[in-house]
Amino acid sequence: MDSFLTGIAMGLAMSLAIGLVLWRRRRKSLIKGGPRTNVHVSIEELRSIGELSVFKVLTKEIVTAKDHWLGEFGKKYMEWVVSSKKMAMIFEFDISFQYNLRDSSFVVEDLGQGAYRLKMPRCKYDIFIRDITFYDEQRSRFLPWLIPDLLNDVFGPGFNEEDRNRLKREAREQAEALAGNLVHRLRSEVQSSARETMELLAKGFSARQVIVDFQDAAPEQDKVAYAGASDLKS
Repeated sequence: MDSFLTGIAMGLAMSLAIGLVLWRRRRKSLIKGGPRTNVHVSIEELRSIGELSVFKVLTKEIVTAKDHWLGEFGKKYMEWVVSSKKMAMIFEFDISFQYNLRDSSFVVEDLGQGAYRLKMPRCKYDIFIRDITFYDEQRSRFLPWLIPDLLNDVFGPGFNEEDRNRLKREAREQAEALAGNLVHRLRSEVQSSARETMELLAKGFSARQVIVDFQDAAPEQDKVAYAGASDLKS
């Protein structure tokens, strides 16, 4: 399997904007009541952020015919493709990582003297599949997977609507598997981005020191969405 990472973007801007709004909202109460009394209360307001997006990856994954990713279905319709190795699948999708700060497992621990320990909930990620494209190397052309006429041209007139939907479902499962592998590789980068985001937000509430702890559990898949989802059948 060949993999090409097209870009990575961190979700810090939105987080900082939220933190600034919360900080301004609490500023007067901090001044009137004194920081030692109210800083912990202010940091607890991090929960009001809810879903905090910390990292996003945009990727393109290429699966060649030799991977034979369609299983038994592929044996029925793609035997000529597998033998000649003239077909590839190109998956384009986004993966966004977030933490739910309203989750009960998110804990703010006051360590004293302006220091706090933030125990993060389990990270979750969403997958947005932008495109899945067949590439016919023999004819040097791309075949969008949602166009029945082009699929029939490749697989033959016996390739009906039911077969097409099954192909899309199995392609979707393959995209999810590819995303899962990428999530595993990016775990340290996701935590690094989350740590920077939480430190900046907490210090916006006048915390002097912030320690961010993460759970040992791997990120959990939450949602899967698709471009042209109305055309897909599960």
